[in-house]
Amino acid sequence: MIAIAIDDEPIALNIVQAHASKVPFVELKAIFTNAFEALDYLRQNKIDLMFLDIKMPDISGLDFLNSISNPPLVIFTTAYSEHAVKSFELDAVDYLLKPFSLPRFLKACNKAHELYTLRNRPDTAKVASSIFIKDGYEQIKVELNEILFIEAAGNYTRIHLEGDRSLSTRVTISDMLMLLPPKKFIRTHRAYIVARSKVNKFDRTQVQIGSHSIPIGATYAQCLQELG
Repeated sequence: MIAIAIDDEPIALNIVQAHASKVPFVELKAIFTNAFEALDYLRQNKIDLMFLDIKMPDISGLDFLNSISNPPLVIFTTAYSEHAVKSFELDAVDYLLKPFSLPRFLKACNKAHELYTLRNRPDTAKVASSIFIKDGYEQIKVELNEILFIEAAGNYTRIHLEGDRSLSTRVTISDMLMLLPPKKFIRTHRAYIVARSKVNKFDRTQVQIGSHSIPIGATYAQCLQELG
């Protein structure tokens, strides 16, 4: 994976560089103390992964990520824990609290690599009519045309199916999104993915699927244009 790192503290960038040099599947191409220089670099280069600080003087890492229309995978690196929930609303791969160890850094990189692999699988897999979901020690086949919506529920993700059936799995909702064909499913909220064909109606705040009302989060308001 081709990566860059953005942090206004040179010492923090040195640590990311040192750790990344030990991860064989991460190639750290560039580092930046200025977020706007990084933005220009992103416009001209294809990047798979970004290590991004949150507390920066000119623009926060959260606002920086929001400004990118098609961002790469992101691992936040910060000394502050209070932004964790917001970072995951933006689909961050992981959230590293400074100072972080090499093993913790490697764990985050492994998660990013798994998602990268899912995103770059062959198109033939993306148009499959079913997926297999791990449930305990079993792999259960789920037909895509039977899925109504998918809901994050604590440490589990619940797949709601036709016929008032459901299936729970430890696969995260972000990972689930990578398994599903984007032409058939859309994320409306940090905790919900809906099947486009099952939507009965929607407004600015919610989607209706049968008797279920699924919220539309402020971060995912663009889904209204896609549903419309």
